[in-house]
Amino acid sequence: MIDRLDAMRVFVTALEEGSLARAGQTLGRSPAAISRAIVFLEKHVGAPLLHRTTRRLQLTEAGERYAGVCRRVLAELDEADLAAAGERAEPRGVLTVTAPVMFGTRILRPVVGEFLQHHPAVQVRLLLLNRITNFVDEGIDIGLRIAALQDSALLALKIGEVRRVLCASPAYLARRPAPQALSDLSRHDCIAVEPASPEENWSFPPAPGRRVARTVRIRPRLMVNADEAAVSAALDGEGIVRMFSYKIQREVQEGRLIILLPEDEPPPVPVHLIASEQRLALPKVRAFMDFAGARLRASFKSMDNRRLATAATA
Repeated sequence: MIDRLDAMRVFVTALEEGSLARAGQTLGRSPAAISRAIVFLEKHVGAPLLHRTTRRLQLTEAGERYAGVCRRVLAELDEADLAAAGERAEPRGVLTVTAPVMFGTRILRPVVGEFLQHHPAVQVRLLLLNRITNFVDEGIDIGLRIAALQDSALLALKIGEVRRVLCASPAYLARRPAPQALSDLSRHDCIAVEPASPEENWSFPPAPGRRVARTVRIRPRLMVNADEAAVSAALDGEGIVRMFSYKIQREVQEGRLIILLPEDEPPPVPVHLIASEQRLALPKVRAFMDFAGARLRASFKSMDNRRLATAATA
């Protein structure tokens, strides 16, 4: 007889691996055994959980709801096992971490790699997504957020700050004089990241002694739906781009992009690692928060120092 908890693990593993075949390889089971577990759950729930018309797994509406339930149940069981093992239990198991795409690629991924070297019993599932995630429904242990956080049940560890900067390549600035004031932007070629429109407003803090924020109407020459494409276009001299500083820090340090109008930058935006109090009790979560927190703080401090050095020599 199929055990329901075991079938739940099969279901969640299949979702994480993206296919029934890979779930079988991960769990060391035959394709028939994986299929039987899914069918067992569907009969128990009384509704299909997966669409079977595509090569990749696609959840039905009932499957989406049930996946969240399965992840919560399995997480609570894992927590109970670790609590029984005591506070000094070795970090182990699958750790799910989410972050914005470029931050995860450029900054967080190397930290994850170093963490894995220190903790061989841990596997990391790194979800790079430019959207807000639901920690419970998506089975997330730790998230990285670039924003001023609202009150919530999540515990936050501040690791640094980022700035929203204007920049352009030396090639573009050789062709077009650098803007001396925000009002000059309306006469420059600009690169916008979607959601964007043929005409859009870029907002900036109030001028000294004023209370009203300043708005500049630009007409982007280029609109793209990915930050990497916008940075690439700026490097090719196609215009001025507005980005969080970490997305162009490497290019600025190498002299391939130049920060413009730094005195008009908005206030820095805080960056946090966040986790629920319940998940923070897990050794794998606590270990990553401590490990990554220290290294990311050092990384942000280094980025800020490089930025100041670049500004001083520009």
